[in-house]
Amino acid sequence: LAAPPTVRIVHSGLACNIEEERYSERVYTIREGETLELTCLVTGHPRPQIRWTKTAGSASDRFQDSSVFNETLRISNIQRHQGGRYYCKAENGLGSPAIKSIRVDVYYLDDPIVTVHQSIGEAKEQFYYEKTVFLRCVANSNPPVRYSWRRGQEVLLQGSDKGVEIYEPFFTQGETKILKLKNLRPQDYANYSCIASVRNVCSIPDKMVSFRLSNKTASPSIKLLVDDPIVVNPGEAITLVCVTTGGEPAPSLTWVRSAGVLPDKTVLNGGTLTIPAITSEDSGTYSCIANNNVGNPAKKSTNIIVRALKKGRFWITPDPYHKDDNIQIGREVKISCQVEAIPSEELTFSWFKNGRPLRSSERMVITQTDPDVSPGTTNLDIIDLKFTDFGTYTCVASLKGGGISDISIDVNISSSTVPPNLTVPQEKSPLVTREGDTIELQCQVTGKPKPIILWSRADKEVPMPDGALQTESYDGILRIVNVSREMSGTYRCQTSQYNGFNVKPREALVQLIVQYPPAVEPAFLELRQGQGRGVTMSCRVLRAYPTRVLSYEWRLGSRVLRTGQFDLQDSTEYTVSSLSRDSYGIYNCNIINEAGAGRCSFLVTGWWRTRVSPPFTLIINCLYLNSLTLEKSPTASERFYTPIAVLSKLIQTPKSLTSEPVGLQAGQQRWWEQEITVNGNIQKGELITYNLTELIKPEAYEVRLTPITRFGEGDSTIRVIKYSGKDPESREMRREFHCGFEDGNICLFTQDDTDNFDWTKQSTATRDTKYTPNTGPNADRTGSKEGFYMYIETSRPRLEGEKARLVSPVFSVAPKNPYGATNTAYCFSFYYHMYGQHIGSLNVYLRLKGQTAIENPLWSSSGNKGQHWNQARVNINPPTSFQLIFEGIRGPGIEGDIAIDDVSIVEGECMKSDQPANNLRSGAVGPLAHIRLLPLLILMSVLSHQR
Repeated sequence: LAAPPTVRIVHSGLACNIEEERYSERVYTIREGETLELTCLVTGHPRPQIRWTKTAGSASDRFQDSSVFNETLRISNIQRHQGGRYYCKAENGLGSPAIKSIRVDVYYLDDPIVTVHQSIGEAKEQFYYEKTVFLRCVANSNPPVRYSWRRGQEVLLQGSDKGVEIYEPFFTQGETKILKLKNLRPQDYANYSCIASVRNVCSIPDKMVSFRLSNKTASPSIKLLVDDPIVVNPGEAITLVCVTTGGEPAPSLTWVRSAGVLPDKTVLNGGTLTIPAITSEDSGTYSCIANNNVGNPAKKSTNIIVRALKKGRFWITPDPYHKDDNIQIGREVKISCQVEAIPSEELTFSWFKNGRPLRSSERMVITQTDPDVSPGTTNLDIIDLKFTDFGTYTCVASLKGGGISDISIDVNISSSTVPPNLTVPQEKSPLVTREGDTIELQCQVTGKPKPIILWSRADKEVPMPDGALQTESYDGILRIVNVSREMSGTYRCQTSQYNGFNVKPREALVQLIVQYPPAVEPAFLELRQGQGRGVTMSCRVLRAYPTRVLSYEWRLGSRVLRTGQFDLQDSTEYTVSSLSRDSYGIYNCNIINEAGAGRCSFLVTGWWRTRVSPPFTLIINCLYLNSLTLEKSPTASERFYTPIAVLSKLIQTPKSLTSEPVGLQAGQQRWWEQEITVNGNIQKGELITYNLTELIKPEAYEVRLTPITRFGEGDSTIRVIKYSGKDPESREMRREFHCGFEDGNICLFTQDDTDNFDWTKQSTATRDTKYTPNTGPNADRTGSKEGFYMYIETSRPRLEGEKARLVSPVFSVAPKNPYGATNTAYCFSFYYHMYGQHIGSLNVYLRLKGQTAIENPLWSSSGNKGQHWNQARVNINPPTSFQLIFEGIRGPGIEGDIAIDDVSIVEGECMKSDQPANNLRSGAVGPLAHIRLLPLLILMSVLSHQR
């Protein structure tokens, strides 16, 4: 029966304290670095969807981490910032969502730090005529820390010594403890210890720090043995020397950079910092800081300037007193040159005409623009242009300090020097392309000289595909890779003043039209109706381009029912007026345009029901539970069904086990499912046995058995069992593991937290329309576009060398034979797909129990292997429990997707290459070789009668 969701949270892992229902909330206390594990137990029908959230943030630090959608939330090596209130939300569309929360407190204690501050009788301390010292002890912690002080071995308490005062500043709320030594006495020069304690909560030990106070104690002072600023040429080595000139105890010296971290190539030796082969990126302010925890740290800084000359450009300005954009005899013309120079005060310009030096005169006026207006710019004004002034003018930019190559810019002034003009070839606008293609937008520029062309969006204020608001082009062509539908619109190309004329910009528009296949709803819908009754199915278009050339076709299996064209409507319907057995099945409506097709699917089934009632016998460890029977109708000729056993852990499950078998509504969650096919007619009193071998951990499970006929699902029966994990006959059982990544929990594989990005579950039928062409598989290993596989997506923002690691569950093996027999051999095999011009590497490692820091290489491959699946087989002889790790490494470009499928582990050595491989697929998590598991026997006694 339909029921709204209920939810409760259970906890496991390494909690050090749990307070139930304190002030209407539950508090879970855990030590920093331990593992947090919370499980959300839900009830309700249909099976509720689960999501973990956190107040003021995500329940996971990893973007789109799948764990936030699972029953169990697991955070390894929890950190202090991950504390807070966590919510489990369950909803199934009935009533309001069920929500429970638990507050997680992360406890920690950092090492304490003692700082010393001195005061001489002035300001607020006027009544002290001698030196007074404050020892300040600080430690970050949760819960608040308690402090105690010692002088040598003597415990100091408030009031125990008139010369000592101990207090906590009001504003710090116990996070700081101050020891005040008034009017220093000879006995005050001693060794002081501050002990920080959180009273051993979560077994966190106390921490102590000591400081030696003497009559020489003084704050640090330093001196830099370098100039400020320091101007150097690129490629030179620079050394900065910082020395201490005072301070007791001896200060420690550190170097920092104002613009971020120090360059990786920096060499540090005490107070000496050396940067070999310096570059422009290494410039900035460098500071030496001396600290001995007495007074304030001392700091001295210097600025490093690396000489550079770059971005040489020019522009021509016609006579500004006339509206004509052309150069004319008898009028003025100005040539401007600009460079980026560091340092700007060393920049000098020289002008040449036809290779000869040019000096400023009445007709040839050379000026340099105010740096605040246009830095790094020089101008040559030619007054009253004559034919003899035609020629090549060259401006040369150089730096006085030398060591940097000059920049030389040539500008030709002649009768053929004309302003630019822009046109768009007729066949280049509008430009029609399809999503995922590479396209070139073109503007033809004429004139002499040809300026730089600026591209931007003309129809909306959005960035260009490269992320900038404007994109420069020297040939007038804008190339866009992997076009998406959001890039449709109008693009503006316009001339810039750079390397051309400083006149009103010329511009032109190019229209880009991106075609994409229809997006439709519903993607899947199950409809039930009795025989003789009618049913109507409707498929609606949400988005598509082009929209005016849409056609549709309705199919039942491979049989075409109806075809047609869309007019003004956005949906199409198909009606079955009177259902019969032949009209049950899957109806597909394909809506098609030039870019592809979208599909609506409808599963039409009948109202025939199959019921489950006593007696049904479930045997576990020879323990008989309550019995049930399976009861079915309608006629003897229809006595067939396929029961589905649905298995779910109730507690301590590492991941939610979900799947969506054919026939379930999209979005409806299920646990792990296994179909049990029953062939032939079922006779009255017939006993059917099935071995359920998918139990891995000795925990509580819920088993649900649902009978299925061609007319739909029947009523289910549910039993909760406790699996002990022990085999009463003490037999080692041969087991196999097969995983095709078809189930929701990807066979208990997990993403490694130490990598750069994650593996992604994918199928060709459900992949994003923005996928990168020319890489990745077109189907799963069996050739099915509906089947799933795991792959690494190498598009932006991924970088070359980044790694994605997929970790298998732990595989347990039999104990080693004490009489010296060798370890059991296993055949580990999988299929891999490595197609694309930028393929990186795929590595497989073996990790043994107790050796998490050591991973043994098993197999590796790199480079393009072609547009097909390949199989890899490796013999392994693990001496103990083990895990397998798939590591995908991103290559130099976006066409580098790597995929894996059909992973299997079988007892015994691998078959020879000329023998057929065992290519079984299963979305279920199979038990592993030599795991001591007891099969779960489901014995079904079936009583058939007409309802």
